[in-house]
Amino acid sequence: MGEVTKSVAVFPGTFDPVTLGHLDLIRRASRLFDRVVVGVGHNPEKSEMFSSSERVSMIQEFVAEERLDNISVQSYGGLTMEFAKDQGANIILRGIRDSVDLRDELQFANANLIVGSIETVFLMTTDQTALTSSSLIKQIVELGGATESRLAQLVPATVLKRLEARLRPDS
Repeated sequence: MGEVTKSVAVFPGTFDPVTLGHLDLIRRASRLFDRVVVGVGHNPEKSEMFSSSERVSMIQEFVAEERLDNISVQSYGGLTMEFAKDQGANIILRGIRDSVDLRDELQFANANLIVGSIETVFLMTTDQTALTSSSLIKQIVELGGATESRLAQLVPATVLKRLEARLRPDS
């Protein structure tokens, strides 16, 4: 008999803010892998609204509410591949919303496999979350289009309150 290998996946992202799409992938990943580390990273191409610790906290609230015991949340800097190795991960998990995501993610997946010997597993988003993006949500709130009933399908209520406080402090 061969040795049993535990599956450890890293789910990286900026999560600024975390969306229901992200949370759905975290929930589903908890059923697929022995251990999942949600890596809250920094993307130099994006300006972040919430600090790393705020983003970690938002995800930890969800993980605690859902009692996802095999999920941990950590911030990191640098290359995702190096973070994954530091966590003992043998898988990088990525969510795919559409063909544009797939095209972009394939390049990273191949680089991670060639350079770091780490596999990438893609999970497709659900129909309900396929059009959700953190950037879009921030724009809706910033332009005053956010009502609880409108955004309840995109972000948890706790995240919506934080967004409104940050983007529209006088409302």
